[in-house]
Amino acid sequence: MAEENNWKFAQCFGDKGESDDVTDADIISAVEFDQTGDYLATGDKGGRVVLFERNESKKGCEYRFHTEFQSHEAEFDYLKSLEIEEKINKIKWCKRQNSAHFLLSTNDKTIKLWKVFEKSLKVVAENNLGDGPQPVSSGLRVPKLAHRDTIVAAVPRKVYANAHAYHINSISINSDSETYISADDLRINLWNLDISDQSFNIVDIKPANMEELTEVITAAEFHPYHCNMFMYSSSKGTIKLSDMRASALCDQHAKVFEEPEDPSSRSFFSEIISSVSDVKFSHDGRYILSRDYLTLKIWDLNMDREPVKTISIHEPLRSKLCDLYENDCIFDKFECTFSGDDRSVLTGSYSNTFHLYDCEGKTDISLQADKSAFKAKRLGSAKNKMSLARGSGKNNGMGNGDAMDFNKKILHASWHPQENTIAVAATNNLFIFTEQQ
Repeated sequence: MAEENNWKFAQCFGDKGESDDVTDADIISAVEFDQTGDYLATGDKGGRVVLFERNESKKGCEYRFHTEFQSHEAEFDYLKSLEIEEKINKIKWCKRQNSAHFLLSTNDKTIKLWKVFEKSLKVVAENNLGDGPQPVSSGLRVPKLAHRDTIVAAVPRKVYANAHAYHINSISINSDSETYISADDLRINLWNLDISDQSFNIVDIKPANMEELTEVITAAEFHPYHCNMFMYSSSKGTIKLSDMRASALCDQHAKVFEEPEDPSSRSFFSEIISSVSDVKFSHDGRYILSRDYLTLKIWDLNMDREPVKTISIHEPLRSKLCDLYENDCIFDKFECTFSGDDRSVLTGSYSNTFHLYDCEGKTDISLQADKSAFKAKRLGSAKNKMSLARGSGKNNGMGNGDAMDFNKKILHASWHPQENTIAVAATNNLFIFTEQQ
């Protein structure tokens, strides 16, 4: 049964045209709010980072363009004959210490620390070069500078390169604001933000013989306030919690969160769909949210035998896994995130749809980040009214796998840390949705 909810489309950034012809470089590949929620960063496949700031002059949660800079360029590794694309895989904001912003951005191989700050442009207002020859008696005047304009500048303060042999999938800044981890397919490295020429390898799952490789690391994150703890997920569906106090190399995990597989439902695709695409700690550090292809799971840190809640997202697709394997959609990596108050969770789906669930799994709010949303807002049409499905989540055509558009998917999203506002990347558009009180 569909009911009204208070979520409304608020803004859309990017190309609002009808054309489906999208330049690959414009496709958004990372979305991240800062710790205050006043700033929002996006990264794209063209290596650009775009920052938005809260528009304080407007009531409600509205953002405006702040600045844009080219974070990464395409490179070529001559030793391995590999092209390194400029696509931004992840963006993380550092805690703000002064008027400048610092953020980490990474492509497949290189992490950069960017400083974004307001810079005053000055011009020479008075000098000795007047019209015609100057009398000697007048003496020399000291040239004076006058403020002309204020611009937002972005400069790379550190470049952390050459530490990963495989593609970087995660970066996570520690609660001490001094260190961070970066994870690729087989290793996790620990860095000091101030030291760019050395890092410590803290997890290494690479086998001596690569033919014996059975799993890869898919995501990693630091605990929100225990600076010694971090977790990483694998393609085998496990989440491992590690403690850096135990040993220098954290291959021996402190806890492993894994749900035993039901032998009756085993198939050729079981391992692929059980691969964890994203993991997040709740803000209070008590729970873990994990996403695999068909489900969203909430784990309690104190109970590793089974998740406290499993939310089914793509159950109708279980019968279509063969087709999804053929068109590579089965390998799509959907992100997930907790709300600022940890009461709700968010993850994406196909047909540019994303779902908001309460942590009990009782409500499923399905919203669509589609260009019809801002047209509806402009026209004041009833199409902008979103529906709330209780429990089953079969609204918006999501109950029927045939109705899904697999070319339109919501992989990246971020939830405002203090209020119910969500930023969602839909191909080359950034959508902002907000809950009206």
